[in-house]
Amino acid sequence: MSTEQQVFKTRYQDFGEIVIRPFSIASDSKVLHDWVNRDYAVFWGMQQSSLDDVVKEYTKLMEPEDYDVFVGEYKGTIAFVLERYVPTTDLIADYYDALPTDGGVHIIVAPPASPKIPHFTWYMFRSIMDFVFSNTAIQRILVEPDIRNKKMFALCQRIGFGLDKVVELPHKTAQLAFLTRSEYQKHIQLFTPSKRSAMNTLDNVVSPQQSIQHLTPEAWKQANLLLVKKAITEFAHERIITPAITEELEGGWKSYQLTADQHDIVYAFKAKHLSLNQLMIAESSLKKTVNGEDKTVDAVEFIKEFRGILGIDTAKMPVYLEEIISTLYGSAFKMLKGNPIAKDLAEADFQTVEQSMTEGHPGFVANNGRIGFDSSDYRSYAPEAGNSFSLMWLAGHKSKAVYAAIESLPYETLIRQELDDATIAQFNQVLKDKGHQPEDYLFLPIHPWQWFNKLAMVFAPEIAQGDLVCLGYGPDQYLAQQSIRTLFNITNPSKFYTKSALSILNMGFMRGLPLYYLGTAPKMAVWLENLLYNDAYIQENGFRMLSEIGSVSYVNPYFKEFGPHNDYNKMLASLWRESPYAAVKEGQKPITMAALLHIDHEGNALLPAYIKSSGLSTENWLRAYLKAYLSPLVHCFYKYDLVFMPHGENIILVLEENVPVYALLKDITEEAVILNPDVALPKELERMYAPVPEDVKLLSIFTDMFDGFFRYMTPILEGQMEFGEAEFWKLVAENIQEYQQRYPELADKFERYDLFAETFKLSCLNRLQLNNHKQMIDLDDPVALLQFAGELKNPLAVFKQEPNLQEA
Repeated sequence: MSTEQQVFKTRYQDFGEIVIRPFSIASDSKVLHDWVNRDYAVFWGMQQSSLDDVVKEYTKLMEPEDYDVFVGEYKGTIAFVLERYVPTTDLIADYYDALPTDGGVHIIVAPPASPKIPHFTWYMFRSIMDFVFSNTAIQRILVEPDIRNKKMFALCQRIGFGLDKVVELPHKTAQLAFLTRSEYQKHIQLFTPSKRSAMNTLDNVVSPQQSIQHLTPEAWKQANLLLVKKAITEFAHERIITPAITEELEGGWKSYQLTADQHDIVYAFKAKHLSLNQLMIAESSLKKTVNGEDKTVDAVEFIKEFRGILGIDTAKMPVYLEEIISTLYGSAFKMLKGNPIAKDLAEADFQTVEQSMTEGHPGFVANNGRIGFDSSDYRSYAPEAGNSFSLMWLAGHKSKAVYAAIESLPYETLIRQELDDATIAQFNQVLKDKGHQPEDYLFLPIHPWQWFNKLAMVFAPEIAQGDLVCLGYGPDQYLAQQSIRTLFNITNPSKFYTKSALSILNMGFMRGLPLYYLGTAPKMAVWLENLLYNDAYIQENGFRMLSEIGSVSYVNPYFKEFGPHNDYNKMLASLWRESPYAAVKEGQKPITMAALLHIDHEGNALLPAYIKSSGLSTENWLRAYLKAYLSPLVHCFYKYDLVFMPHGENIILVLEENVPVYALLKDITEEAVILNPDVALPKELERMYAPVPEDVKLLSIFTDMFDGFFRYMTPILEGQMEFGEAEFWKLVAENIQEYQQRYPELADKFERYDLFAETFKLSCLNRLQLNNHKQMIDLDDPVALLQFAGELKNPLAVFKQEPNLQEA
């Protein structure tokens, strides 16, 4: 391939002309020298180069006939440098099956202009693809960026490249990606500049400056305001603080004042007091004064100012503040990354919705700690960053690695579903090259962060002895879900979810995976499926569990004696869970239920957008939602004494024309509990039984559903849809009463566990975290450490009526 002397020109409507010409050593090297020494060009590998270094390097590069260098110009200014080469004669040919019709490219784009030109990089890449494919001999374009270069991945994926395998080149770990001529032509009519910033992956952190680019004064101020608003709401709900009413206003609104430990620090705001002791605070009204002088609202200062009232132990305070700061960091990122607005998100697919959530757990104030991630890890692995990544695979010797699965899924079957033949052969060859027998090992996928930050060091003795072998990266790409260590396969969405141990501290837990649970997870899946899927009501409702059907665990022998819940015994394990696409039918789409609480960066909630686009009235949409979500869980409680942890991240709603039709439940292994000791459990599942006091049993609905989710829906319905909270709770009561009338034989249990009771215990999440930020509950006794603060008035009590059993 020799450098063409003619100039290639392309013109794009609403953007203009891009000119591509041969690179000139004499006139272009100075510009390139400036670029490669900037922070954004770290992956180009020429930082600290002199101008002479650049001249020598590019003179050498352009000597072979099959390596060409070009310059792209826009409005007379150099916009990019393109290197085009023949893969069959390049080093890369040793790492994949190169074809004579392949064309490889390396691209560096100019630093961002000021002011920024809309969609600049997108059009540069478009022109490069058009230019390379203008050579009719080229049928497929190859790129192989450094695996850390998420910016390049995002650009390539936007233009249509498909990610392939990860390879270890002498100078970098590279991600191969290909774009075929046929795919490019097929999709060319669909290509439009994205309305968003590609989930902000275009700005992935690669330099010190880029890691903080979202920390603008405006975003930081807004993030602090929102977090203090949430802190006041949640701490008041849990009766840790008590705002005082200073004035009655119209429409149920009131003025409030909140005084800190130091009495000259005062917060004032306007709010409506809703059911379940919920303050609906008007964000714009929240002000802080010190000695009567207005001050900036600062969430970290807020925690310190109320330190005595909050009761945070001095030794625990710094870590809690770090989690608060991390939560603010993430909030600012989410504000500026360019998510779709609510109206557009209502039509978006599963993973777009999953990546677009701007709030973590709705109850915890410090809900986005992720202590252990650095700023680069955050951009690579946080769900809101929207970056896909490959999993690493290890091989564990069968003397120490344990595989557990449902009977119909032997190890060989699962691995061949998750890995193609070529990858299995490649991994087996790694073992053989080290003198091992592949049949003596089990493969297990792990999160790449876990390998680099924990396993490579903590498991160094196992690696040195050959009992644990690093096989390299798998071929598929995954996206982190809201629960962060649950990973969705975007290369093959029908493949299983993978959940990997991730030793970061987040919301009071180190996110490991204990063999204690994983070993029995498949048996639990089968037992629960046999119990529920043969139930007529569940069949009618459509409720399903995304069962955890297989796992591999490897316990470090040095730490085994310290018990199953020790963090070091939960570091190396992964499980496979059914994909929602195994349950979703044609014409349906899954969404995380957390989406119903989402509010976009313009202040509009997603729930109203779903309701409006469905064509149903608010009442009928909510009836469908309650039937999908509430009904099956009420049935599990009353019929089987079975409870789960059905919070927003654990429920996937399946929509049809944006109407909920059924729910999928995940995260079952550690959270499914039987409340009745008389229920016959297989010996290996006896851990499912929890000796819970009678007055706590119904909190699985009162706390987890009413207080933990519905409480956050009512302000959205009232504030953005003028649908009063009383109307919502009436629909909840209607749903439960219909169920009770259908099952009169359960009348005794309805009376004993009364969902229409006057009050129920207030179980407090933030009190748990403030008390112990590292281990909020005892996993062996989930009730022992619960924090209660009196009782809440039950909003269903006013709807109490005796079931008319004669009509049943």
